[in-house]
Amino acid sequence: MYLTTTALVLREVEYKDSDKLLTVLTPEQGKLTLSARGVRKKKDATAAACQVLTWAEFTLSQRQGRWQVKEAVTQRAFRGVREDLDKLALGSYFAQVTETLCEEEQPEPELLALTLNALHALDQMPVSLTQVKTAFEWKAMALAGYEPMVGECGVCGCETPEAPCLHLREGVLHCKGCREKLGEGVSMPLTGAALAALRYIMWGNPKRLFSFTLDEPSLRKLADASEAYLMTQLERGFHTLDFYKSLHTETMTYDRTT
Repeated sequence: MYLTTTALVLREVEYKDSDKLLTVLTPEQGKLTLSARGVRKKKDATAAACQVLTWAEFTLSQRQGRWQVKEAVTQRAFRGVREDLDKLALGSYFAQVTETLCEEEQPEPELLALTLNALHALDQMPVSLTQVKTAFEWKAMALAGYEPMVGECGVCGCETPEAPCLHLREGVLHCKGCREKLGEGVSMPLTGAALAALRYIMWGNPKRLFSFTLDEPSLRKLADASEAYLMTQLERGFHTLDFYKSLHTETMTYDRTT
């Protein structure tokens, strides 16, 4: 069986002397594991396409239930990401989150589009890394079924909560004064502007996901909340995020309301 498809390389693992195992995300087949034999040889024609964060066209063959790379041609390498260590670390984090959220051989076209758009933003758009990261985290969680309820306070129903907060475990927006009526766990404070931006990310045009303006204090609160929400809901950390934060000049310090 042969298959020709475009795919984004999410992960690469070296094995044997010259081979790689690739985890890729395709539009129709979803997440696949590929064997790329001989790809680490200097003269191998498919080597460039078999790198993390590469969007490429793959020709695959299936043997004994495993996909093998026969040909691969790079469609986009996101060179602006590769040439900047901060951007490369952040893009690798996006890839690891996407891989975590996707099931094997289950199509996730919206999540694939989000990841590609986030890489494009890192590569080409004059947007801060914090803004791209924050929007990606919120939208990725929403697409994977973890969308927080941000339309109104989950306790009193107020659409414009005073001193709005988000309960990380419950995924519920609430007024600061309503906090005691929710269960145990951590709540993260937002501002009115941060809440408006969060609603834009959740409900706005996905093609303009990163095109919003937010003052720095509000962006910081929204960024702190997005990272904490993702970690709480997925109950895990990411080594790529740890590496990004060790490089990046901005230090994340969570402001929590317990």
